Amino acid sequence: MIGLAGAALDYSRANASRTAMQATLDTTALMVAKEAQQQLVTGDQASSRATTLFNAAFNRPEVQNLQVTASIDSGSNGTIVTASATALVSTTFMHVLGRSSMNVAARATVVNNNDGLGCVLSLNPSASGAATAQGSTTVKLNGCSLYDNSSNDTALTVGGSATVQADFVGVVGGVASTSGITATNGIRTRISPVKDPYADVPAPTYSGCDEHNYTAKNTVTINPGVYCGGIGVNANAVLTLNPGMYIIDGGGLTINGGATVNGSGVTLFFTSSSGRDWASVTINGNANVNLTPMTYGPTRGIVVFADRNTPQGTTFKFNGGSNQYFAGAVYVPSGAIQMSGGADTSTTCTQVIGDTVTFTGNSNLAIDCSRYNTRPFSSKTMRLSS
Repeated sequence: MIGLAGAALDYSRANASRTAMQATLDTTALMVAKEAQQQLVTGDQASSRATTLFNAAFNRPEVQNLQVTASIDSGSNGTIVTASATALVSTTFMHVLGRSSMNVAARATVVNNNDGLGCVLSLNPSASGAATAQGSTTVKLNGCSLYDNSSNDTALTVGGSATVQADFVGVVGGVASTSGITATNGIRTRISPVKDPYADVPAPTYSGCDEHNYTAKNTVTINPGVYCGGIGVNANAVLTLNPGMYIIDGGGLTINGGATVNGSGVTLFFTSSSGRDWASVTINGNANVNLTPMTYGPTRGIVVFADRNTPQGTTFKFNGGSNQYFAGAVYVPSGAIQMSGGADTSTTCTQVIGDTVTFTGNSNLAIDCSRYNTRPFSSKTMRLSS
């Protein structure tokens, strides 16, 4: 009886030691994963770094012969850090029975990857209100997330009676108020900036003009080409774009209320060969727009692409309302996007990426984008499993 009671005490001590080892190893694995993300530690250094971190935090004299190892594996799905610890715990009562120690072990795995669920990204690194919802706007991000790269304390602003619903909200800086924000997987501030997913996409090259100051006044179909001075669509006109690349050199795309614009497999590139009168977008209320992107070539997945040399703050107004649908990426890296509209369904695909993004009216976005070859984006997430 005395031996059994003593054995129970020794097992209890060993279990407590293992619990402490597991907690310390979990912290160690997370730290190694974070340092690996920042490229401060490599695979060859993983075990030595894990040992240093573990020993600095763990202090249990009864644990002997402690060995800590770690590995870093990188692949298309992210980085995986695996850490393990083994040791011996000296016994007291069981020593009399011929067993002087007990083996204990712990293991932890951290997966560091992107979920790819971003559908809104403001790229400005410092602006207040880089991402904004104002007035009585309702923004529904169906199963997707909003990211804001501004380090400003009020980087994300949801004012008035505006509301934002998202899977997740991540901000490099701070949020002016969270009262109007509902995020299924939480709101995080002080995150690392999210990489521009289209930063390496080259601007299309072109020369000359195929059309000057083109205006659609009735029902008409046009072909890809260079439209100098822009494209205008009058009220009640119906414009169809054949598949391909449309270069809008100066002026812009103006779609008036009541007009209809359709196009499958198109990319609209907004630029200025003169360095003046930079092309932009103005879509007025009650316009009917349904455009899907090219799914091949360098600009695949992008339906709207603004020249990176466009002056910062140039306004791109997408105010077509519920009948406005841009599939794929609306990519305006140096412009100020104003968005009001989008199809209210979870089976649509829209990414909105701008220097700043302001929602001025009810908007609905989702990222069911597999068929359009868009590039996923999100912040790095770490998931711990023991």
